[in-house]
Amino acid sequence: MIKHRVLIAGHWQAPCNVLGFFNAVAPATGKVFESMFPISGHADIEAMLEAGTRVAPILAATHPENIAIFLDTYADGIEHAGIKLCTFAHEETGLPIEPRFNTVELPRTVDQMHQAARISRDMSWTNPVIDTRLNLRACFAPLNKPVVIFGPNNFPLAFNAVAGSDFVSAIVARNPVIAKAHPSHPQTSQLLAEIAHAALIKSDLPVETVQFVYHMPSELGLTLVSDRRVGAVGFTGSRNGGLAIKAAADKAGVPAYLEMASINPVFVLSGALLEYGATLAQDFFTSCMLGNGQFCTRPGLIVLPSGHDGEVFVTEIIKRFTSAPDCILLSRGVQDNLMQSLDTLLAAGAQLVVGGKRVDGEGFRFRPTLLRVPAATFIAHPNSLQSEAFGPVSLLVVAESVEQMATLAATLEGNLTGTIYSASDAYDDEGYALIAPILRARVGRLLNNKMPTGVAVSAAMNHGGPYPATVHPMFTSVGLPAAIHRFVALHSYDAVRPDRLPPELHNRNPNGSLQRLIDGIWTTADITSG
Repeated sequence: MIKHRVLIAGHWQAPCNVLGFFNAVAPATGKVFESMFPISGHADIEAMLEAGTRVAPILAATHPENIAIFLDTYADGIEHAGIKLCTFAHEETGLPIEPRFNTVELPRTVDQMHQAARISRDMSWTNPVIDTRLNLRACFAPLNKPVVIFGPNNFPLAFNAVAGSDFVSAIVARNPVIAKAHPSHPQTSQLLAEIAHAALIKSDLPVETVQFVYHMPSELGLTLVSDRRVGAVGFTGSRNGGLAIKAAADKAGVPAYLEMASINPVFVLSGALLEYGATLAQDFFTSCMLGNGQFCTRPGLIVLPSGHDGEVFVTEIIKRFTSAPDCILLSRGVQDNLMQSLDTLLAAGAQLVVGGKRVDGEGFRFRPTLLRVPAATFIAHPNSLQSEAFGPVSLLVVAESVEQMATLAATLEGNLTGTIYSASDAYDDEGYALIAPILRARVGRLLNNKMPTGVAVSAAMNHGGPYPATVHPMFTSVGLPAAIHRFVALHSYDAVRPDRLPPELHNRNPNGSLQRLIDGIWTTADITSG
């Protein structure tokens, strides 16, 4: 049996104190992997906080080029280890090497790091403003404290605590990172941490910049985020876990940025069914099945008009769900939680149409599942009927009118995404105008005639939304430079002489500079991540 080391204070070492060990489990087979990974105790937390606090001012003063070199070097290392990383991720999640990891998630992870490196070089994330009239200057700056990141179970590369969007955002802002891996994929996370550590050495950054542990008891995780030495927290996962972290962080005044539950409602208007109902049915099914239904942007709710066209559409969806293969879930915990969510939905009045059960045999498998409920029932029990069922499950809601769709939209909680399908001509314009303003206030990203599962790494992306999708509708966990602004402080300088200012707050020529002069105030120029 192999016991693994943790990365603390710049060195791979035995844990300061071990509370036990755990093994990862292969979701496809239920096989327990031989490698044993340590569960860190309080001494590890204290050592990481001390090292992160010590290195934070050093990293804050580091030249942005060094940060960029690290990110580019790290990205190159990930590419070089691509096959090994994809194999580990496949074994630990049950998701396929092709196309999921090798063609989609690995290139996304690498591209995100290269984007972050470019933004580190151009310093656009600092958003400098110079008021020459009042001799005031302001810009975003490092927190001067470590950022704690908790990775999710469903994206072992692109959202990993030691490689994903939270990680690169914190690093570009020149903050040290304390990364806590998800226990579902410790081997993948360890390899990423090893590549990151090697990249730190090559780029001449402080080796304490990145620290990494595999697991800790939940109460110690709460102790970590409630320590005043922490600058901020990034979390992707369940609502219960996220809200517990937020409550603990709030006690110490530590900002916690959480991505949590979302059912991502899809509204289909009658003209859309007439125009491309069959294509829409296939698109909906494909979106529901991506990642075996374990995407945070999976359409868990679709609202349809009643009548013949709506029933034809439902029949097409049922055919696809019925003939679909069993889905491998990420863990037994995901399987258990999915059954509990189904029980909640059924008790609130939803009718089981297809699936709804575990699959006997190897691993953690589940049948693709469809539920159905009248819109009137949903409107009467909105809290229970919009419970997230994380997995290959969607709820069909049949509405009697566009007005009833709008009433239903008004009962929705905050979501990451909301979609409206309408005809390409003006047929559905009146219905769209009724629903869209209501939905717009309840989602971070509004889509038209497109399923929500894809999340592009773009400066215009918002992977956030109103509560309870996240805890603050202003921030996104994907898309640079906006995602960086979760992990910064706003620094203002009043009558500070030029030689004492950070470089980004020096007066510059507007052509090609970070600032431009508008009515006596220099503001950020039009810079994108490319």
